Amino acid sequence: MLFGIPAEFILFGAMLIGVALFYKRSLEIALAGIAVILVYVLTTNHISLRTHLAHRWPLLLNLLGLLIGFHVLAQHFAQSGAPQWLNKRLPRHWLGGFILLIMVACLSVFLDNIAAALIGSVLVKSRYQNNVRIGFLAAVVAASNAGGAGSVLGDTTTTMMWVAGVPAFAVAKAFMGAAVATLFSGLIASYQQRQLSILIPHDEPEIALDRVRLAIVVIIIVGAIATNLLAHFPALGVWIAILLGNLARPVPWRQTAQALKGAIFLITLVFGASLMPLSQLPAPSWLSTLGLGFVSAVFDNIPLTALALFQGNYDWGLLAYAVGYGGSILWFGSSAGVALSQHFPQARNSARWLTDGWHVVVAYIIGFFVMLAVAGWHPSALPRP
Repeated sequence: MLFGIPAEFILFGAMLIGVALFYKRSLEIALAGIAVILVYVLTTNHISLRTHLAHRWPLLLNLLGLLIGFHVLAQHFAQSGAPQWLNKRLPRHWLGGFILLIMVACLSVFLDNIAAALIGSVLVKSRYQNNVRIGFLAAVVAASNAGGAGSVLGDTTTTMMWVAGVPAFAVAKAFMGAAVATLFSGLIASYQQRQLSILIPHDEPEIALDRVRLAIVVIIIVGAIATNLLAHFPALGVWIAILLGNLARPVPWRQTAQALKGAIFLITLVFGASLMPLSQLPAPSWLSTLGLGFVSAVFDNIPLTALALFQGNYDWGLLAYAVGYGGSILWFGSSAGVALSQHFPQARNSARWLTDGWHVVVAYIIGFFVMLAVAGWHPSALPRP
């Protein structure tokens, strides 16, 4: 303990500060930080690494498979011609960017937020090329997390709640705050982007849609949903669909290998978070739930959700919104942000993410208090252990 704070938290916090300040070396800093934390934990707490990994490997393997697998999905979507087809039909002024964000949020209701963020990044690159404000990229991540916050299919944390016995309609309450937050953040981000935009001209020749690649995208999505419902392992269905689709359209494996760096970075953060001595969270209340949203911006929301489920007596809709949308406050606060940074490396600048994407923080607070005012705080125990 140092000033009443466990040393593990201090080491983890130092690693996160290093990632935020030296974002161009984020992976190297994360790997060095996890090595120091691991040595400290193993030597002082007498934890068996083998036992710890035995509990964590399904989650880590699933995240690895999803991040790389959805990158393949994004490549198929980009090469199908659909982004260009859609952008030619969106309005050229700020409303087009706003509609794009709404589309990402709607996709995330049925997809994992990683896939929605990657499809959104392909649409953004097609529409604006590389001349994109970081605030707009933050809004894309926020939209993907917002859509998943109220859907038991749209985010790992909400799926965890559903598996633990939380009714789907209780989680769906999060759509209320997510809709308010998406409208607020989306309008401001779209107006910001309008001042910088370089749009692809509408008079470009029509690009023929590759319906085979679009079919592969749909099959990957269906595979993820099916294996998530049947085996709680969506990465399995994603890769079965990818290998089947490779028979019709080859996967650009060289480009896909670039996603490995981002996947390793996220897995490092999740594994580091699992080593923290989180014996309990503050007593469940609307105020502590609001705080968990800010914590999830730097601390992976999966172990936070697991601890909340262990405690029980939360308002599950408010919790789903907090840990889901709150992760958008920083680029590494959610898997969607890490995935998007593979397409836009400039998004890893944490200072610019906060200053240019200030509307995401304000949107989170507004959405939370709208939910609290309209629906109130109604904690409940889990139906089953």
